[in-house]
Amino acid sequence: MKFSSPLKPAALIKRYKRFLADVTLADGTETTLHVANTGAMTGCATPGDTVWYSTSDNPKRKYPFSWELTETSAAGDFICVNTAKANQLAELAIKDGTITELQGYDLLKREVKYGEENSKIDIFLGDDETNSNPKPDVYVEVKSVTLLEGEHGFFPDAVTTRGQKHLRELATIAQSGQRAVLLFTVLHSGINNFQPAVHIDHKYAELLADAQRSGVEILVYKAHITHEEMSLTEKIAFP
Repeated sequence: MKFSSPLKPAALIKRYKRFLADVTLADGTETTLHVANTGAMTGCATPGDTVWYSTSDNPKRKYPFSWELTETSAAGDFICVNTAKANQLAELAIKDGTITELQGYDLLKREVKYGEENSKIDIFLGDDETNSNPKPDVYVEVKSVTLLEGEHGFFPDAVTTRGQKHLRELATIAQSGQRAVLLFTVLHSGINNFQPAVHIDHKYAELLADAQRSGVEILVYKAHITHEEMSLTEKIAFP
């Protein structure tokens, strides 16, 4: 997936109010970016790191610049901080055959309502009505992994009641005889292995183990990231 317009670099001053960040542009000007990430962004927003931002041509936007990537000054790692990209990367990786476990379906839909807790699944896969041998439907929840601590990648980076709800919903789907898949997309070039962040959200880790026992499939795929393009390319083992 190539970025729709060339990204430009800036130096991060600080992130604040979750959706905003101040940066210094290449010409020395200070400005504010929009941040499409509601998470803690631990390790992704260190002052002095390089921010790669996109520019919108929508004249109605208050903040035309959007933070897309962080390039860390310490290790030179690239991190995608725009969480909307995770679903886009997942869809492309299904369509191009990279995610081998999710092939052979006629239909792919995004943001389909499901479950008992008023949820929307990120990706729904199924066969159309003309298929004489339809397979079980597949419900795919996509999560973005960006937290690196030591040599390990973790999810979540903060307590997530929403994520806990998704695990309960997926477990119910699996128990009903349909396929439920939790897809962790690793969007940090420095992360080469992954595990649940028990030390951050113990309840989430418990529910994840319960979901696995209920038949929820856990997939982890890592993205190759540059300031020009990104794609999911590598499967990582899940413990």
